[in-house]
Amino acid sequence: MKKREIEIVLYPNEIHNDLIILDKANGQVDFTVLHYQIIRKSIDARSKNPQYRLKLIVSNEVFPEESIEPLHFSQLRNKEVVIVGAGPAGYFAALELLENGIKPIILERGKNVRDRRRDLKNIQQLGLVNPDSNYCFGEGGAGTYSDGKLYTRSTKRGNLRRILEILVLHGAKQEILFEAHPHIGSNKLPQIISNIRDSILQNGGEIHFESRVTDIKWNQKRKAIESVVINDNHELKCESVILATGHSARDIYYILHNKGIRIEAKPFALGVRIEHPQHIIDQIQYGQSPRHQNLPASSYSLVSQVKGKGVFSFCMCPGGLIVPAATAPGEIVVNGMSMSRRDSYFANSGYVTSIELSDIDPVNKNDPFALLEFQKSVENKMFKLGDGSQKAPAQRLVDFMKGKNSGNLPKSSYIPGLLETSLDKELPPFIVERLKKAFAELKYKMPLFINPEAVIVGTESRTSSVIRIPRDSVGLFHPDVHGLYPCGEGAGYAGGIISAAIDGVNVAKSIANINS
Repeated sequence: MKKREIEIVLYPNEIHNDLIILDKANGQVDFTVLHYQIIRKSIDARSKNPQYRLKLIVSNEVFPEESIEPLHFSQLRNKEVVIVGAGPAGYFAALELLENGIKPIILERGKNVRDRRRDLKNIQQLGLVNPDSNYCFGEGGAGTYSDGKLYTRSTKRGNLRRILEILVLHGAKQEILFEAHPHIGSNKLPQIISNIRDSILQNGGEIHFESRVTDIKWNQKRKAIESVVINDNHELKCESVILATGHSARDIYYILHNKGIRIEAKPFALGVRIEHPQHIIDQIQYGQSPRHQNLPASSYSLVSQVKGKGVFSFCMCPGGLIVPAATAPGEIVVNGMSMSRRDSYFANSGYVTSIELSDIDPVNKNDPFALLEFQKSVENKMFKLGDGSQKAPAQRLVDFMKGKNSGNLPKSSYIPGLLETSLDKELPPFIVERLKKAFAELKYKMPLFINPEAVIVGTESRTSSVIRIPRDSVGLFHPDVHGLYPCGEGAGYAGGIISAAIDGVNVAKSIANINS
């Protein structure tokens, strides 16, 4: 069998035509191409004619049917590990433990992935925030109902391909294995998460929902974990705990600190969510509106420096919606999501700037909660600007840049509604200054981006954890507490579904190696 790896370029009107693909492939090889497999697909929109770039393996003979190696679960040994959190870090850690014959006991403060929906409806339509079940807390974690993007730069931290394969084994489309920016969508991801739960339960794991960890007990003489307390009234003895709580579980940080377990402040990013009609972004990126039917809703990635500080887009959601992501009453937090088809009229993205301790000049720069308290203060202020609901303060982008009131606002995807507010006067001044200067640069680079129909919404503040829980660089355990394994976004070691899943696998492997 003759095989070769080649790259071809297709225009949108050619992308679904196998004969054209075979014809273009034959132009690059010295044998007749009859069959191909796509191993990479991306869009190049740098020219006026957007192109698909495909990397193929081509052959003159039929390929054997591609199969994915299944998970191989081992017989359970007399070893248990408690996992706090049922997000990607927690669930992928559980699968890895089961493959090594170790029983995971998962404690999740929120509800299962389907029961979460009622609480999401309540926050969207009634402004009621359930502190344990919302867009951040519950089975699947924060990424479940806020887009399901699978892109990561953490390609050297672990086996990225295997994470994607496991998602395919549990129902994700095969295309995520070769797409440059794979995406599942918030309408598809819940079923995949439910299928992963079934794999864990059917192979000996335990999962307990509505089980919030309210205390962690450790022996300071032995420097070892002894137990966790659930819902203030049930103590679970354990020797190993994986903390995979996500970036918004602030109570866990206070528990650790009050128990004398070391944590530290970690830089993060804060700003606004910016929304345009999708056709404006298509015009900017593709040079066409309406876009060709075979082109997906276009996206963008923006980065600039203002006085040595980064200002950048974050979690861009083409054809998406803005959603309320508060985790407690009395705060306004916004995030973005897209369904699998990305067919909303709107496009949105976080637009944020890096925040460090030096930016807020705390009295005690050794205070691990300094950045967390700053984050909370901004979120609380956004709420106080409103009417007591989850309506979010907003301003037209052009008015933000000019420092003037908008008076009225354009239509938005944000279901709770927007409140016209002069965010240029209400956000911290140093953040306003950086955002304005970065937007001013965009005015020359992408004039259509600074559009009267663009609206900024406050505030995008849960970009990552504001606390890091230290851990040994090799064993991945807390250097001061034997058996405590900080993991994923909440510990400061990941930033998205895939990187969190990889970190969960790595932590589980470390535990398995120690106990082998």
